[in-house]
Amino acid sequence: MPIAVTPSGGSLGARVAGLDLAAPLDESGFREVEAIFHRHQVVAFEGQRLDEDALIAFARRFGELEHNVASSFHHPRTPDLTVLSNIVKDGKPYGSPDAGQGWHTDMSYNSVPARASILYALQVPMKDGRALGDTLFSSMYAAYEALSDDWKTRLEGLRAEHDFEKFYTYMIKEKGSPRPPLTDAQRRQKPAVVHPIVLRHPWTGRKCLYADPGYTVRIQGLPPAESDEILSFLFDHQTQERFRYRHSWRVGDVLIWDNCATIHMATGGYDASTPRLMHRAQVLGDDRLYRQKNAA
Repeated sequence: MPIAVTPSGGSLGARVAGLDLAAPLDESGFREVEAIFHRHQVVAFEGQRLDEDALIAFARRFGELEHNVASSFHHPRTPDLTVLSNIVKDGKPYGSPDAGQGWHTDMSYNSVPARASILYALQVPMKDGRALGDTLFSSMYAAYEALSDDWKTRLEGLRAEHDFEKFYTYMIKEKGSPRPPLTDAQRRQKPAVVHPIVLRHPWTGRKCLYADPGYTVRIQGLPPAESDEILSFLFDHQTQERFRYRHSWRVGDVLIWDNCATIHMATGGYDASTPRLMHRAQVLGDDRLYRQKNAA
């Protein structure tokens, strides 16, 4: 069966049918998948039936996998996967029950921007025949390209700090997350890092915005008031409807998104009566490509 790619019609997003990810991809097949990923930024490979090993093998084609420093919900078999779920087993949450309900990009708090996140839907919460828990994405290529020339000039060369603690604490204080506060040891493992606000994508070379409401805290070298003004503008600009794609989940979706070229947020809206179960792999970035295209 040939691969069928159905674009969302917006700035980003596509569905792919006719590809079985349980069967290892040869080099030609992977290059085709990689090209689809780079073109659409958020891609759902639908109708998949994967065990943990197959999901990990697919994720590793894109790079080394992260083991999250704060996660209490690594998969029982392997730290290569995290469990996202509102299911309770033996009186304890089986997975992380509170996906990131605010705009962010995964792992911008790392010294090298992450390449991708991959989420495999095993159970999707449903109500009245409708899927709950959609995920919103916004294209940072499109957001950058829509800036005025004056703004592009103003942002060129600026670098901003990204701090893991910002979004983690936001989820506790603003969203009532049951996650435990970070320990001092965890904070020391994740100090603030600095990235260019206008990023040259390590794989495609295209310019995109790389400052997200979740983790970006300040712009280096600017007075606090000016830093706050610029970040406030960017956060409002990059989340406009015209740059967005809304992913409605189906059981069997393997969704991969580009963490350099997108930001995203979970919408929630489900509870214990509507079970959700997903496995997540997070792909780290490539230091050589990042430094090559974004020399300080």
